[in-house]
Amino acid sequence: MLTLIKNGEVYAPDYLGSKDLLAAGGKIIHIADEIEFPENSVPTTVIDASGQLVVPGFIDSHVHIIGGGGEGGFKTRTPELVLTDATTAGITTLVGLLGTDGTTRRMESLLAKARALEEEGITCYIHTGSYQVPVKTLLDKIEDDIILIDKIIGVGEIAISDHRSSEPTLEEMTKIAAAARNGGILSGKAGVLEIHVGDGEEKLSLLEELVAKTNIPIRHFHPTHINRNEELFEAGIQYALKGGYVDFTTSTIPQFLEEGEVKCSKGLLIMLDRGVPIGNITFSSDGQASLPFFDESGEYAGLQVGKVASLYKEVQAAVLEEGIPLEAALRVITSNPAQVLKLTQKGRIHQGKDADIVLLEKDGLNIHSVIAKGQLMVENGVPIVKGTFE
Repeated sequence: MLTLIKNGEVYAPDYLGSKDLLAAGGKIIHIADEIEFPENSVPTTVIDASGQLVVPGFIDSHVHIIGGGGEGGFKTRTPELVLTDATTAGITTLVGLLGTDGTTRRMESLLAKARALEEEGITCYIHTGSYQVPVKTLLDKIEDDIILIDKIIGVGEIAISDHRSSEPTLEEMTKIAAAARNGGILSGKAGVLEIHVGDGEEKLSLLEELVAKTNIPIRHFHPTHINRNEELFEAGIQYALKGGYVDFTTSTIPQFLEEGEVKCSKGLLIMLDRGVPIGNITFSSDGQASLPFFDESGEYAGLQVGKVASLYKEVQAAVLEEGIPLEAALRVITSNPAQVLKLTQKGRIHQGKDADIVLLEKDGLNIHSVIAKGQLMVENGVPIVKGTFE
């Protein structure tokens, strides 16, 4: 079966203008100003994208696909992601990971969930480990996980500057980074280190010291939650200006924003105005994570659950509210995370790449339809493919 998308305005994420796209076997096989098929040829699904923008499927690089949380006890363990949570949000590729809880949430379950989401129709990778050091791997060591298990592409999220972290030392972090990098080199994967940054006064100092004192490149790290507060955000600007990647977390609650968290759409504009290259910035949702808040004495006071739907909403706001060009805003959830994670088949609309495509309504930029690996998953805002237990 072929899928032909006609009359759409293509952002790849660079602007290509009006183009037709042809997909087969889960890949984009042809892009042209106009593609016509004679009647009675190979069966073809034709999608008329008139009045719509055609953009790459979104990549969410930080999702707790088997749930997270637990900061308020067992009853606060958050639920698993379901397929339509992702597809209705335009997400066709995601990276699952563990967080605070590396005891009741296990690598075996994380890998099984990633494979389940793949069977249901989207692309899913995972990182090995959790907040804690030493890293709890699936096999004997970090290198083994990355080299031998196809779905594992990096390590994380390792927590720093946070009261829930293991307070890793420079030596411990260096060994983790070196193992991840070697695993990536030997397997052709990113071997990236996903770093959870809390609101501690140390901010990014551990990463900065590691980069200054070792031979490990700064772009081997992917620090997230960089918009957590204004002080960390400023440290993130300086880190990015030195060549590092920074990741904004789109899931939030009003209390966090009132306490100084930087809204992602506004933060993107600020970083660009400060001279940070757009290629150094990514957004991720922290979907299905708990969003806990603590009182002045550090005691748990409640939580909400992060939503993957927040990912595109902040990109949409960056365009409509902050005036950032669409081709720039799209990069933080398409080509940029694809570059960080070395997902060479993802993040762009280009011949030979995976047919992960989102159709946006030109007026308002709302999600209209979603195609993952060539399969129509959402049509006119309604999921037509659902997860096994939905």
